[in-house]
Amino acid sequence: MARYIDAVCRLCRRQGEKLFLKGTKCNTEKCPVNKRPYAPGQHGEGKGKRQKFSNYGLQLREKQKVKRTYGVLEKQFRKYFKIASRSKGVTGKVLLQLLERRLDNVVFRMGLGVSRSQARQVVRHNFILVNSRRVNIPSFLISKDDLVQVKAKDKALVKIKDNLELSKERSIPSWLEFRAADLSAKVLRLPEKDDIQQNIQEQLIVELYSK
Repeated sequence: MARYIDAVCRLCRRQGEKLFLKGTKCNTEKCPVNKRPYAPGQHGEGKGKRQKFSNYGLQLREKQKVKRTYGVLEKQFRKYFKIASRSKGVTGKVLLQLLERRLDNVVFRMGLGVSRSQARQVVRHNFILVNSRRVNIPSFLISKDDLVQVKAKDKALVKIKDNLELSKERSIPSWLEFRAADLSAKVLRLPEKDDIQQNIQEQLIVELYSK
């Protein structure tokens, strides 16, 4: 499976805002966005200020932001958009709902990974059960009333609990009922746009793909 393997902090700097791709580091002074608040590359600092974008540029930048936030590449992102455009409801909101329903995102929202990439590892390493069945596919879409829980031993369980401690300042969304005692969460309802704390203008993405 294709994945981005370059330095993720460059993505935040290119975006011009924090995408919280490095977990706890993003909230410290070591965050590259704080230290170097300009685009990466030899011309990034010289401009002195960020480039002004056309309407198309704004639409493209918003799509890139959402893709990078959820760790999805172009082909899969376009697939999600096609599903959303054929579904009932507002296309942009359905698109965000599909991304939020990804299993790696749910594990991240539970606090079991300090970043989505780390949560993806937790899923890949067979530590997650959905309705008592082991699922190791990060893109697996959860549904209402699903039960997501951890099934790990020894060092892996200790690491996951450490992640939970590091993520304790990050609030768990109301559509999940989390139980720290057994590291499980029940999906009370499907996520909505208001449940996403990050500012996302999904209509720009719809306009981009509708051209």
